Parts: sequence; structure tokens; C-alpha cells
Amino acid sequence: MLKKSIVTIFSVLLLSSLLSACNTTRGVGEDVEAGGQAIQNSTK
Repeated sequence: MLKKSIVTIFSVLLLSSLLSACNTTRGVGEDVEAGGQAIQNSTK
């Protein structure tokens, strides 16, 4: 019973960290894209 609870808690923590990592990666991509847009606009 205790082992099953530990595995369940560990699984929930792992899934939540993976989901938050996806959001972080998306945010970085948007920041890089915005930087690229700013560079393009400044060269025009």
C-alpha cells in the first residue's frame, strides 16, 4: 500500500513538471520570435 502511494505521488510530480516545462519552452520560443521580429523591423 505504501509503495503504491509513493509511486502515485512520484508520477503526479513527474507529470506536473513535464507540463510546466512545455509552457517554459513555448515562452522561450515566443521570446526568440519577438526578438527576431524586432531585429527585422530595425533593419527596414
